[in-house]
Order: sequence, then structure tokens, then C-alpha cells
Amino acid sequence: MKKSKSLLLMFALVLVISTVLAGCGGNKANNGNTASPTNAAGTEGNGNAEPGNAAGDEKLAADQTLHINLSSEPPTFDPAQAQDNQAHTVLKLMYEGLTNMNDETGQPEKGIADNWEVSADGLKYTFKLRDAQWSNGDAVKASDFVYAWKRVLDPKAVSPAPYAYQLYYLKNAESYNLEKGVTDFNEVGVKAIDDKTLEVTLENPTPYFLGLLSFYTYYPVHPSIEGNEKWATNKDTMIVNGPYTLTEWTTGQSIEVTKNDKYYDKDKIKLSKIDMTLVNSGATELLSYKSGELDRAGNPNGEIPTEQLPVVAKELPDEFNSKGIASVYYYQFNVTEKPFTNAKIRKALAMSISRQPLIDKVTLGGQFPAYGYVPKGIVGVEKEFRDEVQDTAYFTEDFAEAKKLLAEGMQEEGMTTLPPVTLIYNTNENHKKIALAVGDMWKTNLGIDVKLENQEWASFIENRQNLNYQVSRAGWVADYNDPMTFFDMWVTGGGNNTTGYANPEYDKLIAEAKASSDNKLRNEKFAAAEKMLIQDDMVIMPIYYYTGNSLTKPYLKGVTVDFSGAVDYRYAYLLEH
Repeated sequence: MKKSKSLLLMFALVLVISTVLAGCGGNKANNGNTASPTNAAGTEGNGNAEPGNAAGDEKLAADQTLHINLSSEPPTFDPAQAQDNQAHTVLKLMYEGLTNMNDETGQPEKGIADNWEVSADGLKYTFKLRDAQWSNGDAVKASDFVYAWKRVLDPKAVSPAPYAYQLYYLKNAESYNLEKGVTDFNEVGVKAIDDKTLEVTLENPTPYFLGLLSFYTYYPVHPSIEGNEKWATNKDTMIVNGPYTLTEWTTGQSIEVTKNDKYYDKDKIKLSKIDMTLVNSGATELLSYKSGELDRAGNPNGEIPTEQLPVVAKELPDEFNSKGIASVYYYQFNVTEKPFTNAKIRKALAMSISRQPLIDKVTLGGQFPAYGYVPKGIVGVEKEFRDEVQDTAYFTEDFAEAKKLLAEGMQEEGMTTLPPVTLIYNTNENHKKIALAVGDMWKTNLGIDVKLENQEWASFIENRQNLNYQVSRAGWVADYNDPMTFFDMWVTGGGNNTTGYANPEYDKLIAEAKASSDNKLRNEKFAAAEKMLIQDDMVIMPIYYYTGNSLTKPYLKGVTVDFSGAVDYRYAYLLEH
């Protein structure tokens, strides 16, 4: 059956008409499209089948084309520039790093690296690369990783890599990237010994380093991109080393990836093609799923309207999946712009909303109220970090105290009235509902007027990066299973620190945690950092810990979702139906 964008657009028109009629009769890293978060991974509709193999007597469908929707368009497929869930989903299909993460076990496995050795002090890793090819037939070489990592750390880059700090684990990488002494990249801890051997030297022992290598910032890139700034937005210049290649990209409409016959593990790849529509409407996505236009709907790359979650859970119990994920939904403040330079004003806003009623009446997804930044599912010393470090001591919902703090903050700023506050969010029905509810709470409980402004995803990212906002919707998904993935982003000048926050004491805590392999000591540093980030400085306003809600057709197998909520379609396949 042929799927088309035109039918999705027809559904959107039907939705508009039905909405008007309803009005006449009376009455969701994360680009943030997302029931108790845990560390368990999930396999949707797959039982115990091996990746890429139909189980038992299952028969594969003749047409192995998977149809999904992305609720926002990735701004780029450059691994050095990507920083959102949508790009993550697609990059994982097109590239492969030194390691892969096993979504079932949460442990790193072989990727382009066929094997590796680690020195006794945990500082030197020697990787032996397997025989692998780029999609144009060139061999994947150790030098391709060196080239890619140099791009990420380039201090002269026109567009600095937002995730450059993820490579600061390499010896001298931070000094080179920030131009703090090291000016020669040859002094950074990565070198190609020969075409098949990559040697990596770290600043400090890092127990989760092998897991980090599966993240897209560490992917190799083909050296042919040199001098072509537009290479990652053009299918004709996208040379990749993963199981799929980019074959179509019609801006604002669709993306298509096709099986890569040069991929070393191609025999395990069953899908011939993945068609991705680009429709920013949860209602349209749900209608398309129900009609058979889509094989999967919902998080993390799409969305199901919040008011429909209880309905589809009842209507389609065998297809609906609600999964706890390591992700947090929050609002962040531009701490460089008055009046949000004042911590008391920031605290007042955080204390004046009611999180559980917001979840029960607006989000409807079984989320959990958040008073900290690290969600459930992230490892601690002996238990999960969130179980070992309680978030309830950081602040409470107290409207009277919030009013007092607001008055004190305004007095300190020499203000008698607070001008209207502008809250921005990326275009999304669920984000709008939350923003309306929060704005109403701020008006009711503090007397603050709020202007809401929705922005297209790429503009939204750019405005946050340039501190062109007052208060912004935000969300963060774990990149790897360690508390550090939530804390190192807030250091002074960090590529994903889009608040203007700069606190040397916070930076010191993170540096000390990075330098230690003692998990107990690291947890103590993390606990102190979280207290500083929220209780002391209230740089961000936690709202809830995410859940991932999705619908999967019974004939779609092999789709996995890891602890963070990231979805992996690489080994998916379709049965006869």
C-alpha cells in the first residue's frame, strides 16, 4: 500500500473542520515529544526474537518499508552540530560509532570497533577497527574518527559544536577547544596508529567512556565534506557508514532512508526503506496511525495528543505502550536578562505552580512531579541516583512564600511592578497546553501577565542558543547512563548551557566529579551540584519527569527503546499483515 503526504494533509483538514464543529457545539531533547521511569529497556512487539530475524514461523512482509512520522524537522544531520531527539533518531540509522549500546542490557557492544584494550590505569584505549565501508565504497579508517573529533573540538569553527564538551574526556581536548594553552590538535588524546588502529588517551579514568562512544558526537565523518558547509543538509553529499543511507529529503514534507548495501552487517537489516513524514500535529499523526498510514506513532520522534492517551490505552491495549524514561521536562530562565538575573524571582515562579494537578488534568501521561533535575532510571552508587538523593528538599510549592520572594526580588531590582513575561516553546500541541496552564497559574498565584510565543524548532533552538528569550520550555534526555549527562551541560560556557549561567563553584564540583572514579564521591559532588543548580540558584524550573507513550502495529517487530526513551529502528522488520 502506497503511503503519501497528501493523505496526512487531508487528515489535517478533517481535524480542522471537526475542531470548528466541536467549537460550535460547545465544548511533549528532546524536542520534548514524550508511566514510572526505570532503567529497563523495552522491545516493542518483539518477544524474544533475535535482532533482525523473524522469530519462529513468522513470515516477513513482501514490502519492508517502515512508515513513521517526525513531529519536527531535524535542522541538520551533521553529527557535530546535532543536538535534538529527531536528529538522534535518524543519525542512529545512518551512522555507527566505535561502539553500539545494547538497548536490552544497557551495555556497550562492538560497533565499528571489532575489539579494544584498556590500559591498567584506565587512561588509554586501543581500538581495532573491523572491515567496514562508507556508503560510497571507501574503507572506514581510524583517521576518519580523528578527523570527525577534530571538527567537534575546532576552536575556530564558524558554528561551535554544542556537544564539544562531550569530548573533554580526551586528554587536552578542553584546553584545545577553549584555547587554554594547547594549540596543536596533535596533543589531543586521539591518534590513528594505522588505518585499523585508533588510540585514545583520557584525562581521567571514565567508567562509562565505552558507552559514550556510541553517542552521535563521536561518530566518524567522511573527509570529503571538507570545505562544504551544506553537506549535512543534502542527500547527494551525505556519505555514511551505518545501515541506511539518506535517499530523499524534501524540506518540510518527508525524509527517506534506504538500506545501505555497503554496511558490514547488512544481512541483519530487514527493512528496505524507512519513510518519515514531517507533520507537527499529534492529532493528525494519531489519525494516520489508525488508518494504517503509519506503522508506529508517539514518542520519542512523534506524539499522541495528551487527551487521547487514556482513550488509546483503552481502545488499543495491545498496541499502546507507556514506558518510563530517563528524561526531564522543565522551564529554563535566561539569567542574564532582568528580572531573571534575580534568583528570588526565579524561585517564586518555580514555587507557584501545582505539578500534580498539571499532570492529572493537562499532560495525562502518568508523569511524575519533578523537583530536581535527574530523573529516575539513572544509576547511583548502589541504587538509582534519584532514590539515593531525594529531590523534595530543594523547594516546595508554596504560593504564599512565592509571593514573598517575588516582592523581595522586585524590591532588590528596584521594581514596583513586574513587566509581562514572555514564555517561548517550540511548536507542539502538548507544549502549548502546558504553557497555557503554567501561565494561568503564574497569573492566579503571583499576578504575573504572561505572553506565550510558539516557535518553529530550528528558530527555537537558535533563539535559546543566542539567549534571545526570557523563559523557555526545555527538556533533557540522558545521553548515557550516568548522572554526569545531566550536570556537565551547565558548566560555564557549555555548548548546551543556553541560560547564561556561570558559577565557578558549580564548575569546580563537576570538574571534581569528572576527575574521580569513586562513585560515592562522585554522587556527593552531583548532589551538591543539583542543590546549587535548583535550590540555591533556580536556573531551571523542573516540572515533571517524562514518560514515553507510543503505539506500535502488531506486525512491526524489532523496535527497541532504551532507558532514556531513545528508539532504535535499525533491526526493525514487518510481518505479513
